[in-house]
Amino acid sequence: MLIRAYLRASTQEQDAHRAAEALERFAQEHGHPIAARYAENASGAHADRPELRRLLEDALPGDVLLVEGVDRLSRMSAPDWKRLRSEIDAKGLRLVSLDLPSSHQALHARAGDEFAARVLDSVNNMMLDMLAAMARKDYEDRRRRQAEGIAKARLAGKYQGKPRNQEKRRHVAELLAADFSIRKAAAIAGVSPSTVQSVKREGA
Repeated sequence: MLIRAYLRASTQEQDAHRAAEALERFAQEHGHPIAARYAENASGAHADRPELRRLLEDALPGDVLLVEGVDRLSRMSAPDWKRLRSEIDAKGLRLVSLDLPSSHQALHARAGDEFAARVLDSVNNMMLDMLAAMARKDYEDRRRRQAEGIAKARLAGKYQGKPRNQEKRRHVAELLAADFSIRKAAAIAGVSPSTVQSVKREGA
């Protein structure tokens, strides 16, 4: 069993490594050191995240995907979350989240008690789906409040839009000109794939 820790923050201003110490302490308390860490600044509403994809590519059956909270893994719509869950299951990964105590048993799984394991998996799957739905609702609520605030500011003539990080966008343009893929350019520049796609469209 290898523990693969996934750390995510939504924006470049946030620290994706913020939860690293808590994850490390948790793994040590359960007698399993973290074998690999995957950290990135990207929206949890999208599945196409370079470090998440790399984790899934690296993972072997029986490995543990460790996250601080389910919302660090997903703020996706129900269909996208279902696809990601199917991919995690197909890889034979066990998902452990610090905010879901029942999932912690995956770190102490023993062979020979198939019935207990299936019952626990069923409970965990239900709880994971519920937490993922709550994370999505929180995301949609925040987006709605943000849109309402922008609309109000526009009516008052105060909204100027979010400033772009032109230095990062120039870096992305240089990477695209050097024939880097969208995913690779996003990982190197520290931006989301959607930002790379936006820069690519501007240069088309």
